[in-house]
Amino acid sequence: MIKHIVMWNVSGDSPEQRAETAQRVKKAFEGLAGLIPGLLKLEVGLDVSRVDYACDMVLYTEFETAESLQAYAQHPEHLRVRNELGNCRIARYQVDYL
Repeated sequence: MIKHIVMWNVSGDSPEQRAETAQRVKKAFEGLAGLIPGLLKLEVGLDVSRVDYACDMVLYTEFETAESLQAYAQHPEHLRVRNELGNCRIARYQVDYL
């Protein structure tokens, strides 16, 4: 199994706008559950700490194999979500581990 974690900061001129953007990103990624072969688990969390160094949100996924993760990266539904969200995400950090 391989775990894929992505953290983002999202766009918005106010805390309320960033919260709306984060909800939009959350809903879009949660819509991928059950659509991607090899994707075993998908969670999207929104930061509640509000510390200045925290990211706004996190995507936690588990895949059967590294090949499943690679296939997810190119899957049409994943690409659709990425394109649909455009520049909602202003910073991105990623860790993949076994």
